[in-house]
Amino acid sequence: MLHKTRMMVWVTGVIGIMLLGSFLPNGPVVLAQQPTGSIPTVTGTPEGPIISVYQNLSVIRVYAGPSSFDYPSIGVLLANETAPAIGRAKDRLDWIQIIYEGVPGSTGWIYGPYVKLSAGAILPLVEVPPTPTPFSTPTIDPTLAAAFIGQQTPTRLPTFTPPPPLEQPSFTDAPNASATNIPTGLLILSLGLFGFFGAVISYLRGR
Repeated sequence: MLHKTRMMVWVTGVIGIMLLGSFLPNGPVVLAQQPTGSIPTVTGTPEGPIISVYQNLSVIRVYAGPSSFDYPSIGVLLANETAPAIGRAKDRLDWIQIIYEGVPGSTGWIYGPYVKLSAGAILPLVEVPPTPTPFSTPTIDPTLAAAFIGQQTPTRLPTFTPPPPLEQPSFTDAPNASATNIPTGLLILSLGLFGFFGAVISYLRGR
């Protein structure tokens, strides 16, 4: 009886070990790490009117108000770029107000003919924002400026003194040889004869 009881306990232990081994995993257990951050959710397209820049325009400017002369430029939109539209300016219906992030108020204005508005969109009229205050221009104290600006002393222009009149030299006629008692030709001839006779006399003496 005791032998049968021990046999049953042994058989039960073997069966229990076999059943326990069948439930254990064969490889090492790896615990998956659970993400701690938030999972981003996909949002749909914004509802409401949307403007789109025409494809043939490479870039358009975004202004702080409905005018390119009275308001400064605050950014640009590229071709085919879109933005939510808010409204149109009163008395300036060609200008559309859009949502433009990164600037004060997150709004800007674009010229309507440069963009295409979504089909069937009706924009409300928006009050025109006040024009920005122009930057103050520094003024110069004229009294202080005069201390650094030298006063030019007027100089008298030189006067023109005409030169003295040019004296024309006067020439007198040379005395005429014919006015003397001995003609010039006769004097030359006489000197020639004296020379000839002197040569003859010298020749004769030499002989």
